[in-house]
Amino acid sequence: MSKITYREAIRAAMREAMRADPRVFLMGEDVGRYGGAFAVSLGLLDEFGPERIRDTPLSESGFLGAGIGAALGGMRPIVEIMTVNFSLLALDQLVNHAATLRHMSGGQFSVPMVVRMASGGGRGMAAQHSHSFEGWYAHVPGIKVLTPATVADAKGLLLAALEEPDPVVVLEHATLYPVEGDDTPDAPMEIGLAAVRRPGARVSLVTYGGSLPKTLKAADELAKEGVDAEVVDLRTLRPLDMDTVVGSIAKTHRAVVVDEMWKTGSFAGEVMARIMELAFDELDAPVVRVCSREVPMPYAKHLEEAALPQVGQIVAAAKGLL
Repeated sequence: MSKITYREAIRAAMREAMRADPRVFLMGEDVGRYGGAFAVSLGLLDEFGPERIRDTPLSESGFLGAGIGAALGGMRPIVEIMTVNFSLLALDQLVNHAATLRHMSGGQFSVPMVVRMASGGGRGMAAQHSHSFEGWYAHVPGIKVLTPATVADAKGLLLAALEEPDPVVVLEHATLYPVEGDDTPDAPMEIGLAAVRRPGARVSLVTYGGSLPKTLKAADELAKEGVDAEVVDLRTLRPLDMDTVVGSIAKTHRAVVVDEMWKTGSFAGEVMARIMELAFDELDAPVVRVCSREVPMPYAKHLEEAALPQVGQIVAAAKGLL
């Protein structure tokens, strides 16, 4: 099989969507001539021209608002925001407008818009470019929140997002862009299904996005010590597939939840709460979580590594349940 990177998979999904539907276009900072801050849109300007690959001013609220208007007018915009930190400048547009218009209009209006943004730390980009706010968006009814962790999901979930009648936020962990995978799907994936990435029987490791590679490595380390860990990739945070999580815990009776948000108010806390509501009788030990340290993300590499969840912490948390 030929290999393709995570960024190439996203580019392929956008290219296929734009070839198939003239309403689809991409807009954002540096998406055109520069090829995207993470080289995701490289080459698309040459193929589709400046009308459909639109460089915008550095005004997230302005161009996300323009995306809402375009969607209301019948277009299918893909709005790229350089990092999730910068998306906070457009929080009003996304949360107070895009997410609410279908409900406030009694179903008369929809906003078929996809908002893509890079998320997470691990690149030495310091505190204004490296945080994880996906749980904030998952809190909001009216939008769907996707966190693809594999090359196949990067394409398949984006294709699915582009068919949705309402806003979809896609969080792309920035450390995943160069990761390679096998051939990607030609058809959209179903949104709202978690995936068991590694079967196991002793402990369930529940994660998503950029934490998946570390969690799989932790499972490998645990296997060397005779601990058979199951790894569950949530894939989407809203809607959240708790059936797969509960099914895993029914086998293992123990759970560790891993994410890069700060522990206070983390999405891991939401998953833990639902496990307690839905699978309390299955648990043989308290649910634990591994999250980022409660500091703004450091710039220095050794401090950043100390702030982020690491393989050793996941291994230790799992062993602590046994």
